[in-house]
Amino acid sequence: MDKLESYRQLIQELLTARAKLRSPNDPIKSQTIFDRDGDHYQLVNLGWKNNNTRIYGCAIHVDIIDGKIWVQHDGTEDAIADQLVEKGVPAPEIVLAYHPPNVRQYTEFAIG
Repeated sequence: MDKLESYRQLIQELLTARAKLRSPNDPIKSQTIFDRDGDHYQLVNLGWKNNNTRIYGCAIHVDIIDGKIWVQHDGTEDAIADQLVEKGVPAPEIVLAYHPPNVRQYTEFAIG
C-alpha cells in the first residue's frame, strides 16, 4: 500500500473509531464524512440537546494536500495529530493548519 492510501485508511479508521464513542442513547450523534476523491475527511456532531438546542458542528477536519496530512480543525481533547504520530505517521508529514504559519515552526509538526 502506498503512503497516500495508507494515510487515507488511517484517517478514516481514527475518525470512525471516534464516531463510535458516543452512546447509542446519546441524542447527539457523530457522523463521518469521507471525500476520498478530494481527500477531505470530517467528523461532524449533530442532534438536539434538551430537545430545544440544535447541535451541529465539525469536530475534526483533516485534508491530504500534496502528500501531507493537514489538520484543518480539531475541537477534541485527544488531538488527532498525536494519534496519527502514535500510529506511525512522522510528525513532519502532519501540518497543524489551525495554527498560523509563523507559529507552526515552534511545533514538532510540518510548517506547510
